[in-house]
Amino acid sequence: MFKMHFKSSFLLIVLALSLSSCKSKNIETSSEVSAQNKLPAFSWDKMPLYMHVRKSTAFTNKEIKYLAKFPLITLEKTTGSKTYGSTENGTLAASKAIKKINPYTKVLYYKNVVINWRGYKEDDLFLKENPQAYLFNTLSKKALMSNGRTGFFDISQEYVRKYWLNHVKKITESPFIDGVFMDANIKVLVPGFFKNKVGVEKQKAIKAGYFSMMKNLKSQLGNDNLLIANMIRARPDFKNSGREFLKYFDGSYLEGFDKGGFGTTYADYLAKGIEAFQKSAREGKVIAMSIGLGKSLKGEHIGIDDLRESVEINENLNSRLDYVLALFLVCAEKYSYVYPHDGYKSNTSATWLKTFPQYEKPLGKPLGFAKRNGYIYTRQFEHLDVWLDIENKTAKLNYK
Repeated sequence: MFKMHFKSSFLLIVLALSLSSCKSKNIETSSEVSAQNKLPAFSWDKMPLYMHVRKSTAFTNKEIKYLAKFPLITLEKTTGSKTYGSTENGTLAASKAIKKINPYTKVLYYKNVVINWRGYKEDDLFLKENPQAYLFNTLSKKALMSNGRTGFFDISQEYVRKYWLNHVKKITESPFIDGVFMDANIKVLVPGFFKNKVGVEKQKAIKAGYFSMMKNLKSQLGNDNLLIANMIRARPDFKNSGREFLKYFDGSYLEGFDKGGFGTTYADYLAKGIEAFQKSAREGKVIAMSIGLGKSLKGEHIGIDDLRESVEINENLNSRLDYVLALFLVCAEKYSYVYPHDGYKSNTSATWLKTFPQYEKPLGKPLGFAKRNGYIYTRQFEHLDVWLDIENKTAKLNYK
């Protein structure tokens, strides 16, 4: 009797553990499915493209159809704000129109992590009711951007961070928004930017507040929303080109990629950036590469903001386009996308609504990782051989 009772009890315990294991596996599977669903569509058939744009008035039907072709889009600050009364409403209206044509396009809501850009109605109401939410400098005056008028949120304060998180959560609850694009991370993480405005201790408090905010963002939104940060940068004040901060995000936006500086040669700076891109892409991170076609505008912050002159569509542009696409292709993996551009404002861009032959030619899957010999990189795809010389800023795209 005792043995039979023991055996029955043992069987019950095994069954319970088995059911528990199955339940655990189902939870994991559900989580994995959710993670896959939030990722953009991807194909090696042609050049995988990204779009990053702003327009303060409503997009036309022609523009919406153009946008709906992209698998991944960031609708920048001011989007639709003049037509719809705020960036929030303008972004939702544009995304709804895009998804009516292509429900698979992933649309990201732009939200700066610290800068109080104008056009956000909810920000205006919050700051009006909470004026101490502004960041103040050592003279007890509002700390401002170099334009002399744009201020900052003081994210060292818990209630300010709570507001930011609630705002983003509210927007991403819309069925037309697939995630968040976060900007100015670098301004927070490098010591010099805020130290010069508010002092060392306050700068450290802002940085600590940022990490707290990003940790909460990931736990609150990360399962269902694509979280992309303007992060990877080959800076000497980052231990690992910003890759050390990607644990909070699904991937990184790239800008200022081929600028050089920081006491190194152009080629050495670029090689370091290429390595960071390659490692992150191979780890499965989403990469949204924004790279300029026109010349850099004067007065930009080197290695922080990428501002470009408008370009002319000519043979010189075609040569530059081959070069930036080669840079992308020696790094790209699944979920890597590229946006060659001459600025994010649709009304001043010469490339807006344009396509190029390089975008339409067959690409095919990569036949291996890129090979490096000094400053020369080569990589083969099914329908394309890439040759890149970053020291002499030249490239060849040899279609088979």
